[in-house]
Amino acid sequence: MKDNPIVPTIPLTENGKHHGHLRLPYSRDDSAWGNLMIPLTVVRNGNGPVALLTGANHGDEYEGPVALFNLALSLDPNDITGTVIICPALNYPAFLSARRTSPIDQANMNRIFPGRPDGSVSEKIADYFHRTLVPMADVVLDFHSGGKTIDFVPFAASHVLADKHHEALCEAAVQAFNAPYSLKMTEIDNVGMYDTVVEAQGKVFVTTELGGGGSATVSSIDIATRGIRNLLIHADILRATPENKQTINLYMPDDNCYLFSTDQGMFEPVAELGQKVNKGDTIARVWRTDRTGQPPVDYTAGCSGMLLGRHFPGLIQSGDFIAMIASTR
Repeated sequence: MKDNPIVPTIPLTENGKHHGHLRLPYSRDDSAWGNLMIPLTVVRNGNGPVALLTGANHGDEYEGPVALFNLALSLDPNDITGTVIICPALNYPAFLSARRTSPIDQANMNRIFPGRPDGSVSEKIADYFHRTLVPMADVVLDFHSGGKTIDFVPFAASHVLADKHHEALCEAAVQAFNAPYSLKMTEIDNVGMYDTVVEAQGKVFVTTELGGGGSATVSSIDIATRGIRNLLIHADILRATPENKQTINLYMPDDNCYLFSTDQGMFEPVAELGQKVNKGDTIARVWRTDRTGQPPVDYTAGCSGMLLGRHFPGLIQSGDFIAMIASTR
């Protein structure tokens, strides 16, 4: 297969702390021989486990980038054994534009893996991670939140996997991360996801949804920061004592956990995030906006459980996500 044009400007396997970039040649109108410079930090102290930590897979999600820029600054090589690779903004063009998708090629980074070395900018980034950085790692953490269109209660998640030993290792890492909620997650569609290619390589994988609305909070950043530290301790990389709080374990038994709109109009939430709901309960309404005197359309829960995520903006379109419900174990 063709070599990827991305080149790290710092060593990936030398001891010490190295700040630099992944340099991707990117010729454009304002820079004929230009490059896209993706921030990267590698912290290494001898042989040992390798953690790959990423944020801003979607560019309008901020808990991960805040926590990872902070970690890149503060992590001392003398406190670890092994290697920590930190990329605070995986989809760097989207991150700089506060968009879910890249403004360069309109790609959703988390739907184009494994990528292509001769593809678009986003496909090249995906390919470099898939073929170069992920194979180096033992544990991979990819931060997410709801961005501008969804709001979530803060949770860390793993997936149901065919290999039950692998599944158990991922679930143990989620428990170690110790978010307020720990979810065994069923994806709407896992084709092209970073999660899928990482798990296919047999790596321990943890993902999150730590809030939403296109911003971050003091609480959500604290969860991300504490979770990184706990996970690095769990992976035998960081020498410290974990800080554990209560976590509520949840799972998603089937696709009835998701609810989508078939109408467009004004969105009215009826149930609060974190609220327990029963199958058939109204959890949201959609109002027509072109006239008064019309009743709203009620949207009801397809299963019983806890409201884990919901639509965020005041307006909604047909096909938009309305809610996600998970059950307690």
